[in-house]
Amino acid sequence: MESDLSSIFFNTSNIQLLIAAFLGGLIGVEREFAGKDPSIRTFALISLGSCIFTLLSWESVKDFHAGDPGRIAAQIVPGIGFIGAGTIFRSKQGVSGFTTAALMWVTASIGMAVGFHREDLAISATLLAIVLTLSLRFVHGVLRRNRAGAARSPDDT
Repeated sequence: MESDLSSIFFNTSNIQLLIAAFLGGLIGVEREFAGKDPSIRTFALISLGSCIFTLLSWESVKDFHAGDPGRIAAQIVPGIGFIGAGTIFRSKQGVSGFTTAALMWVTASIGMAVGFHREDLAISATLLAIVLTLSLRFVHGVLRRNRAGAARSPDDT
C-alpha cells in the first residue's frame, strides 16, 4: 500500500509538474516585481496547465499507440492567446498589457517544453524571458526618459 502511494506522488510526471509550476512562478515573480497583474499564481498555473495537457497528449500516444501528441498541445497556443488577449487594455494613455500577454504565451510554451521532456529548453527559455524582460524594461525606461527630455528641450536646428 505504501509503495502504491509513493508511486502516485513520487513519479516522473509529478516532478515535471513541479518543474513547470516553478518555472512559471519565476516569470510571475518578475511580473510581481514590476507591479503587474496577473502575477505568480497565474503564471505558475499557466505553465502547470500547459504541462498537464502536454503530458496527456504525449501519454495518449505512448500508452495507447493512437493519436497525435501535437493535437492537444496545439490547442494550448490559441487558448493562452485568448487568455492573454484579456490582459491587453486600451486607454487614453495608450495600450498596456502586451508584455504580460506575451509572457503568458512564453510561459505556456515553457510548460509544454517540460511536458515534452525538454526541461533543458524550459529552463533556458525561463531564464532568457526573465533576463529579456528585466533588461528591456531598463532600456525602455532610458528611451522614455530621453524622449521626454527631447520633447521638453527647445529645437536647436
